[in-house]
Amino acid sequence: MFSPKGMELDRGWPGRLEGDRVIQLAAQTLQVWFTAGGALREHAEYALADVELRAPVLHPPGIRLFDDDGGFVFGNTAAVFGPDADVPYPDDAPELRTGPAVAAVIGADGAIGGFTGANAWTAPGLPGAKAYDFALSLGPALVTTDEYNGDGGWEGRVAAAARNTVLRPGELLVVRTGSGASAARGEAVEVDLGDLGVLRNSVAS
Repeated sequence: MFSPKGMELDRGWPGRLEGDRVIQLAAQTLQVWFTAGGALREHAEYALADVELRAPVLHPPGIRLFDDDGGFVFGNTAAVFGPDADVPYPDDAPELRTGPAVAAVIGADGAIGGFTGANAWTAPGLPGAKAYDFALSLGPALVTTDEYNGDGGWEGRVAAAARNTVLRPGELLVVRTGSGASAARGEAVEVDLGDLGVLRNSVAS
């Protein structure tokens, strides 16, 4: 998802990255693009330097945060932040920590449609879900499954998430890839996600 610099768009437009160019696709969201099987018309073309990359899925239908044992908890779908966005420091938190992660994005028919980088922020000093439900950063881009295989184990995670329910396009399955580090108010934070790029955010002061 992207928006031309200077345009105040709520979530941006879907686009395809080709080198230093971004080609706008004829869909309102990536969920629509997945549902259409990627067969959509192309619109305008922009230089990458002239656009701002946005969260690939700004309003996901669901978020599942997986642990090392294959279990998961649900995340907050109202607390998704894109690249370069300011992330709020949670109230009453003695510490804020980054959480490098990979997010699988569900596409059509309950299958994984692609992968994007994530920062699953945590505030270890807060109780229960409050320790993680205040922020999840996504981006900077989504990579299709033909180009990125992740860390393995995705079939099992999809099966666990889909048990006794239906996965909808745009749902996120998030898996941490590292322990992260402490982040202070006003700090600029970068999370290097390898093939998925570098996800940058600032902690609001």
